Amino acid sequence: MALSLQQIRKNCLDAKMLFERAKNEKFAIGAFNLDNQETLVAVSRAAQKLHSPVFVEVSKSEVTAIGIDNVRDMVDNYKLEYGIEMYINLDHSPSVEDAIEGIEAGFELIHIDVSQANHDATLQEIIDATKKVVEYARFTGALVESEPHYFGGSSNVHEEKFDLEEIRKTFSTPEGAKSFVEETGIDTYAAAIGNLHGSYPIPKVLDLKLLQTIRDAISCSISLHGGSGTPGHYFEEAVKIGVQKININSDMRKTYRETLEEVLAENKTQYAVVKLMSQVEDAVQKVVESKIALFNSSGKANI
Repeated sequence: MALSLQQIRKNCLDAKMLFERAKNEKFAIGAFNLDNQETLVAVSRAAQKLHSPVFVEVSKSEVTAIGIDNVRDMVDNYKLEYGIEMYINLDHSPSVEDAIEGIEAGFELIHIDVSQANHDATLQEIIDATKKVVEYARFTGALVESEPHYFGGSSNVHEEKFDLEEIRKTFSTPEGAKSFVEETGIDTYAAAIGNLHGSYPIPKVLDLKLLQTIRDAISCSISLHGGSGTPGHYFEEAVKIGVQKININSDMRKTYRETLEEVLAENKTQYAVVKLMSQVEDAVQKVVESKIALFNSSGKANI
């Protein structure tokens, strides 16, 4: 059932207040990718068990597969069933039109990222698109997230190593962050400090000194994309510095697939796969719980 405009605006205001609590109380909200119903169940159970607020997020591919209104309905149903504080983030929306669709569907957080679809997008093109989304988001009060350049990697499990020096060339700068935030009016800045989409055979290294200079330069919320495969101590320190949102995807997908493969191998004559999914949900839930603990968001739900 579609939400009323009044309810959408209340949800968006609640999400805004959540970011304020995160800033004041030094915790980050986990933003966990929703691939299907099983991952949504896993995130919901983890949030309920640890009394933690969470974002579930979908990108263009998940929206295409599930349907944007179906995502809204599924999240609302599980939010009610488990009695949890949960919001939806439209992650890496590739165009203004896609972002507007998310706003009209009642998503509380919109990440506009035209550089994801066009790696060669100019800074001015990114700024112009972001400003349009910020303006339209005032209709519901949805929060807008963006960044001034392409953010590398992909939400997958990679076999190749990454070149840290090459990645370093795309790092955020405090000057660039300040200018971008002031010009666009965004609510959340997606910082690049060594975080990289996907999971790799070598651990990621976050430049916490750079993060501190960015935190000192801007007053809006800061998010970290590409959280998978990152040693936990970086998250703990990033939260202390002042990160309010951390995205997790590949760690969940890897656990989901590996567990499903094990369960299928152990149950070769069972074709009602739905009967085998509880073990998969449990495994993904443990991943989510481990991240929530690192983000210091346990017990922080406003329910």
